[in-house]
Amino acid sequence: MSLPALLEQRLRLPVVAAPMFLVSNPQLVLACCNNGIVGSFPALNQRESSGFKDWLEEIEAGLDVKAAPYAVNLIVHGSNPRLQADLAICVEQRVPIVITSLGAVKEVVDAVHSYGGLVFHDVTTRRHAEKAAEAGVDGLIAVAAGAGGHAGTWSPFALIAEIRQFFDKTLLLAGCLNQGHEVLAAQLLGADLAYLGTRLIATQENAASDAYKQMILDAKAADIIHTPAVSGVPASFMRQSLELAGYDLKQLQSKGEINYGEKLKPMDEEAKAWKTVWSAGQGVGNISDLPSVEQLISRLDREYREALKHSLQLQQRWPR
Repeated sequence: MSLPALLEQRLRLPVVAAPMFLVSNPQLVLACCNNGIVGSFPALNQRESSGFKDWLEEIEAGLDVKAAPYAVNLIVHGSNPRLQADLAICVEQRVPIVITSLGAVKEVVDAVHSYGGLVFHDVTTRRHAEKAAEAGVDGLIAVAAGAGGHAGTWSPFALIAEIRQFFDKTLLLAGCLNQGHEVLAAQLLGADLAYLGTRLIATQENAASDAYKQMILDAKAADIIHTPAVSGVPASFMRQSLELAGYDLKQLQSKGEINYGEKLKPMDEEAKAWKTVWSAGQGVGNISDLPSVEQLISRLDREYREALKHSLQLQQRWPR
C-alpha cells in the first residue's frame, strides 16, 4: 500500500471523487475536499481555458485550512486542442493532482512534476497500465467493469492483481463503489484509494439535472449499457437516457468518432448528447437517496469504520 506524502494525513477517508463530464463543478469539488476526500473536475467542463483558470481560483479561495487536495482531469488525446494551454494553467496554479485520460505522455508528467504535483492516470487494461507506468505517473486508476463513464471490461480482481505485479505506487479502483464497506474491499483487493463517481452524481452539490439524478435513483444494474457509440470510447450509459435521446439500442456497438475539440463547441452534437445521454455505473441499483456531500461522506465514514471492526471479528473467527 502506497500513498504519496501529499495525501498522508490529509484524508478523512481513502476516497477520490472522480471527475465527471458536465457534472463536476467547483461546488462539488469544495464539498468533497472540505469534508476530507479528494474532489476533482475535468478541465473541459469549462468551455474555455480562461474559465478553467477562474474555477481553479474559486476552488483555491474556498478550501478550508485542513482540506484534502483537489484534482483536475486533462484529456491527453490528439483531438484536444486545449491540452497545452490547460496544462500551462495547471503548472501556473500548481494544481496538486492532475488526472490524465486517453494518453499517458511523459512530457505532461514532467510538467506536473516540475512544481511537485502528482499525476494519476486512468487505465482499463494491463497494457495501458504498463505504458502509464513507463511515463512515470505517480498513480494508476484501475477503471474496472461496471464503472460509469469511460469504463473498462476487466474484473477488478483481475485488473488490480495484474497491475500489482509490476506497479507498487498509488493504485485507485473504480467501479460500483457506493458504500464504506466497498471502500475497504477495494483496499483489501490491493488498491490504496477508492474512486467514486456515480454515487456523487446523486448528491446535492453538482451540475447534474434533477432528471439525471432521478434516473440514477430509478435505474438498476441491468439498465447500464456499455457502448462506444456516444463518444467513440466505450462508456457506460443508462438505457433510459439512450432511448429518450433516440439511440437505436440494436446499433450501439457502432463506434463514434473521438474528437475532444468538438466538445468545446457549445452546440455540437456530442456535447448535446452528453447533456441528454447520461452516464452511470452498474452500482446504480444501490443508490436510493440524494444527500449532501457532507452527509454522504459522514455515512461512508461510519460504514467504513464498521467494516474495519467486522474485518477484525472475521480475523478472530479465522485465527491461524
